[in-house]
Amino acid sequence: MTSDTTAEPDQQIVETPAGDARITWHPAKRPRRVLALGHGAGGGIEARDLRALAAALPPLGVTVALVEQPWRVAGKRLAPAPKTLDTGWRALWPALEKPGVPVVAGGRSAGARVACRTARELGAHAVLALSFPLHPPGRPEKSRAAELLGSGVPTLVVQGGNDPFGKPAEYAGLPGGAPGGAYELLEVPGADHGFAVPKRAPLSQDEALDIITGGVAAWLAVPDGTR
Repeated sequence: MTSDTTAEPDQQIVETPAGDARITWHPAKRPRRVLALGHGAGGGIEARDLRALAAALPPLGVTVALVEQPWRVAGKRLAPAPKTLDTGWRALWPALEKPGVPVVAGGRSAGARVACRTARELGAHAVLALSFPLHPPGRPEKSRAAELLGSGVPTLVVQGGNDPFGKPAEYAGLPGGAPGGAYELLEVPGADHGFAVPKRAPLSQDEALDIITGGVAAWLAVPDGTR
């Protein structure tokens, strides 16, 4: 990707059957992609990885759309059922497509699950799964691998090396997915589910975020038709 200048963030309220959602646009001047990122069940778009991507990618020609689900916009503390999250995401999709460039669906944790579940039906170009919750902590038998493998589009999983919801080594036993839907895995050494790294880690917090932004940028730069 070549360097580009960026415009100021802009907020948009979108009505959905689950209530009003909000998109915070971080636009590229000449976008080649829109990367739509939903938040997790325990936080919002202030998450460190979402903020880092929103800052790093627009100069590279990727508009980043940070999506707040209706329950967060309404000020509620608990996320609704997955079906309701999917309903809100589907209703947002026309707004995400409006710039007229391919849309990569994504999110962190619960937001990654939403992106995987809906990618094929919405026509997402690809999926970025940040801290995909492969299973609840300590419950590997409650696998959510089927959601990841069922995305039906090229998928990048970015996972902390010490994520209790699924460490990178746990992905080794998973199949690559259906044709056109194989996933790639990027590890952030020592990071937890929120990509925080302890002081004893072999890399700093800034270096951890650089792994995420650099890896995602390189993945998005792959030309169409080569995946």
